[in-house]
This record gives sequence, structure tokens and C-alpha cells, in this order.
Amino acid sequence: MELDLQVVNAFVTEQAFSGNPAAVCVLDAFLDDALMQQIAAQNNLSETAFIVAEGEHFHLRWFTPNVEVDLCGHATLASAFVLFEQDSKRDEIHFHSRSGQLSAKRCGSQIQLNFPALQPTTIDLIAEVHSVFGIAPQATYMADDVVAVFNDVSEIRALSPKLEILRTLPGRGLVATAQVSAEDKLQCDFVSRWFGPKVSVNEDPVTGSAHCALVPYWQQQLQQHQFIARQLSPRGGLLHCELIGERVYLSGHAQRYLHGKVNF
Repeated sequence: MELDLQVVNAFVTEQAFSGNPAAVCVLDAFLDDALMQQIAAQNNLSETAFIVAEGEHFHLRWFTPNVEVDLCGHATLASAFVLFEQDSKRDEIHFHSRSGQLSAKRCGSQIQLNFPALQPTTIDLIAEVHSVFGIAPQATYMADDVVAVFNDVSEIRALSPKLEILRTLPGRGLVATAQVSAEDKLQCDFVSRWFGPKVSVNEDPVTGSAHCALVPYWQQQLQQHQFIARQLSPRGGLLHCELIGERVYLSGHAQRYLHGKVNF
């Protein structure tokens, strides 16, 4: 059997080989779940997206190398990039997903995603996060991920997790975040890093879905609704974010890395 596959870097920065690479397969019908999981494991990227047209809309599913997940930002951006390339007249795409209705639309050279906002709730995991990193956060919260707020950008850059301890924490993964000061010269409002060994992603290059909780959190802290965010993984990522009501809008650039065939 042969499938068309593209790898697209999503939420890229000004640097080459930045952003988060996602594999995208557009199918006539979904394959067996176990087979899609095997393809994702073979790809060995943080996410592989499978897309099937349903009338004017699309059904979108995301797989890490070991599990299907409920929501993925960068692979949705990559999927929209592929579909927009296939239909140059289309300006907006609607997806059915395990997280409900999502959409993507062209915004100049960027693609904007419409995702659900997640309001983090306070949880006392400061000691546990300290044991993971050897650095204590200011505060911890819970959404789909543990949200750990640190003092400054230098602490975020220095994080080196003990993955076995991190696996014992609740939620899908852990996102560490800090506000950016003028001295940091990053030209953004906040930064983050995301770690998810429970889903076989020790550190994700750029995690759009984590910003569904980060944007509401920073809106409360900074009293603004629009943000520029950077993910400080080794590859790096850049996201333009906006909170409107109960929706988070995430915009970014995407670049195709490869286009080929999968044979099995």
C-alpha cells in the first residue's frame, strides 16, 4: 500500500529548521487505528496527522509515536497548510476532532487556528516540579498539562527534567512558562517549554495546544488579550496569540520540509 505524506514545519521562527515538524496524510478513509499508530511510530515525530474529507469539512486525528491525542496545535497548522496548498481558492477550513469543532483560516502569510480556551486552576505541585527540575516554580496550575510558572527566561532556558519523575505528575505533560522582560530582547510577551514523556515526546519543539491554557493564564496576569509567544526548545517556535471569549486564536507560519510516499 502507498500513501502520500508531507512533513511540514509549523510555527517556524526567523531561523532555518525551526518550528515543529508534523507529518500529514490526507486519506480517502481512515485506516485501522493500529496501522495509523504504526505509521506515527515509524515517522517518530511528535505528531502525525490523518485527514479525511467529510463534505465541505474535514475529520482530523493526531497520533504521537505511542498514542492518539485529543488536541494538537502544530499538526493542525501543518494540516491546514497542506489543504490550503491543495485548494488555493479556499480561505477557511473547518475540522471535526476529538476536541470539537476547530477551524483554520489564511491571514496573510500566516495561518490562524481557532481553538478552545482552557482556564488553568490552582494546584499545589511546587515540590513535585522542583524535584523534576531542581528549580522551584513560583506557582503551579492544572489544565490538560501541569502549568509551572517560573521567575524569568533564564530559568526556562536552564530546565533539564528528570523524566521518570515527570511521568508521575498528573495530566498529559508539563509546560513551563515565564514572562519576558525588555532585557531578554526576545521581542515577545512570554516564553515556554513543554515536556511530555508519557506520550513519547520528551520535549516538544512547539506546542500549540499548551497555549490554550497559557494564553488565558497570561491574560489574567498581564491584562491584555494579544500576545507574541516563543517556545524555547532547541528548534524554537513563534506564535501570535489572541484570547476572544472562550476561544484562543493561534497564528503562525508553516514551511514544507518534504513530500513523499509511504510504502507498507
